[in-house]
Amino acid sequence: MSGHLDLIDLKIVEELGENGRIRLSELAEIVGLSIPSVSERLDKLQKKGIIKSFTTQVDERRLGFDIQAFVWVRVDSSKHYKSFMEHVLREDEIMECYAVTGEGSHILRVMTHNTASLEELLSRVQSWPGVLGTNTSFVLSQIKRNTKIGSEIVRRNLQDRQVLAVFDERKSRK
Repeated sequence: MSGHLDLIDLKIVEELGENGRIRLSELAEIVGLSIPSVSERLDKLQKKGIIKSFTTQVDERRLGFDIQAFVWVRVDSSKHYKSFMEHVLREDEIMECYAVTGEGSHILRVMTHNTASLEELLSRVQSWPGVLGTNTSFVLSQIKRNTKIGSEIVRRNLQDRQVLAVFDERKSRK
């Protein structure tokens, strides 16, 4: 991470995680800065890559995706990594992909309309070069899905890594 953050930056990130559609005027009031100052900080947070995007969280089931599952995939070696990733990026039903340690090499979060469409997706994945096998777990219900990163936990992490700016609160409010 390039550059330092201060507690106001962390509060901005926390508030946006809770409500990405918050008005700049509300955000400015919460953090105690002017609207132009908050706007400037948002720009810097985006340029640093801390804020990647502003998105909408959707209830997939209300859109007819009744099946959500996690698919553990075992790929035989890193020589198939590029090909595997190209296949993953082409599949609209794959919502997320993580390279992991443990039983498999990747975990996919997928959503489909029904078990037949899940079976078709699994068949495609299993036919990709280098895929040795898959193991699928169905999502029965979602207990927690968090987009908010609390400023306190981030503050502790950044202080441990010595990238949280020590600042004079009076100067930062200008």
